Amino acid sequence: MPVTAKLSKRFYEVLGEDVANELVDWFNAVDLTYRTDLRELNELNFARFDAKLEQRLAELRAELGHEMAQLRAELHGFRVDMLRWMFGFWVTTVLMLGGLMVALRGP
Repeated sequence: MPVTAKLSKRFYEVLGEDVANELVDWFNAVDLTYRTDLRELNELNFARFDAKLEQRLAELRAELGHEMAQLRAELHGFRVDMLRWMFGFWVTTVLMLGGLMVALRGP
């Protein structure tokens, strides 16, 4: 909210109404200029910040995608190893049970 500059009654008495009003108008114009410049500077800084944030998010997404692809590959390898282990475990178990049954039946 802009603040309108006002001068004391003494300024109006010493300088006169016209000069004091002109000084007040000049102060208000300078204030408006600084506010406008500050707003533009803030918008530029925010745009710069937003661009950097978008860039960092894009880098993070790419890195995360790469790591997820690596994790999927590792998981696939883990599944293959687990299937091999399970196959070996069950084949060994079935052979041992078969051998035990043969041994218990006798000759």
